[in-house]
Amino acid sequence: MAHYEIHMPASEEQIRKLRVNDTVTLHDTLFGIRDATQIHMFDHGRKTRFDMRGHAVVHTAPNVKWVGETMEHPSGYAPICIGTTTSARMERFTQPLMAQYGVRIIIGKGGLFAASAKAFKDIGGVYLAIIGGTAALETTWIEQIEEVDLDDLNPESLWKFRIKGFGPLLVAMDSHGGSLYTEVNAAAKDKRAGVLAALGVKS
Repeated sequence: MAHYEIHMPASEEQIRKLRVNDTVTLHDTLFGIRDATQIHMFDHGRKTRFDMRGHAVVHTAPNVKWVGETMEHPSGYAPICIGTTTSARMERFTQPLMAQYGVRIIIGKGGLFAASAKAFKDIGGVYLAIIGGTAALETTWIEQIEEVDLDDLNPESLWKFRIKGFGPLLVAMDSHGGSLYTEVNAAAKDKRAGVLAALGVKS
């Protein structure tokens, strides 16, 4: 296990160094994205002006406050609470996010599945896990909401955050086929089988 400090955007070489159980702290830029954002981007053909090549996205629909455009809040929004949501329902968007927009890192809760694992391996990407219930802490890692696109979908807009010390986050799926979720599931099944055998229960 190793820890990495990554200033965004990241190269494929940097991403392929990461392995399951490593930890990562991100700096500079992070994009916030969620279900409606991606449905409009990939099902309805909407485009974003943002360049996300080499960048990370976090599955979120943040709680923000309109305060007007100022030097401190160039987007006009102040972050109130920016937490992470469950990733599973966004599985089908991993491959197009990476192939069409160059995204390298996906941050979320609960993990992703086989199609995402294949995209990570083929294109060079990782899934970084956040523990549930840490929204208040995550919000302290965000310095500013720099820009927002597709804002008619608010709060499921496409957000561009300026970040500093976002993490540490756990590498839960890597570009080599490794998955913490697969490992934990297999270990749980083995433990269950051992307990049943010890009790004399036939499985």
